[in-house]
Amino acid sequence: MQRVRITDDGFTTLFSAEFNQFYHSVRGALDETQRVYIELGLLAKMQETQEISILELGFGTGLNALITAGEAEKNQLKVHYTSLEPFPISEEDVKLLNYQTDTATDLLQKLHSVNWEENIEISSNFSLKKVKSTLQDFKTDELFDVVYYDAFAPSSQPELWTVETFTHVASFLKKGGFLTTYCSKTIVRRAMEQAGFKVEKHVGIWGKREVVRAIKL
Repeated sequence: MQRVRITDDGFTTLFSAEFNQFYHSVRGALDETQRVYIELGLLAKMQETQEISILELGFGTGLNALITAGEAEKNQLKVHYTSLEPFPISEEDVKLLNYQTDTATDLLQKLHSVNWEENIEISSNFSLKKVKSTLQDFKTDELFDVVYYDAFAPSSQPELWTVETFTHVASFLKKGGFLTTYCSKTIVRRAMEQAGFKVEKHVGIWGKREVVRAIKL
């Protein structure tokens, strides 16, 4: 399997040999991020508040953080972004990523190069804290407005799509907080409901695939 692939919308994604999957949909890396995490998560929560705390499961290539930083600047939001990543990609892999503009590529390099476990102010609108931890081991007293649930699919990481795991995630969310994800499998939606979420199905990317926004009750 090739290590790097250009998705249908012209963005780069990487293949994870460990999890036997690409980090993004090959039909459109940016399209997926924009629909699942930005529209259903960040911009929806923006209707309630101008200061938003986000927890991301899976920093990966950094695309979600990159686009969120851009949206924070564009909409004059104050975004505090915490991202969990137990398996960071290498510096060599970061250099393979190409997000179309020099400005975006420079910012992406900066996001990857900041120190782990430190809260870093990237701009006046966006701060980033990368945590080298699994979700199961993560502990914090902070409560978040939005969770970007961008784990690999249940076929690769089944332990991250269970009632127990979603109950753990719910403990990090404010009441009314959003969890957004690309996965809408029935077993996943039921696990979320059993963990105390109200689950919404939304039209996915390209008008076909359903995606999910779960709201903490």
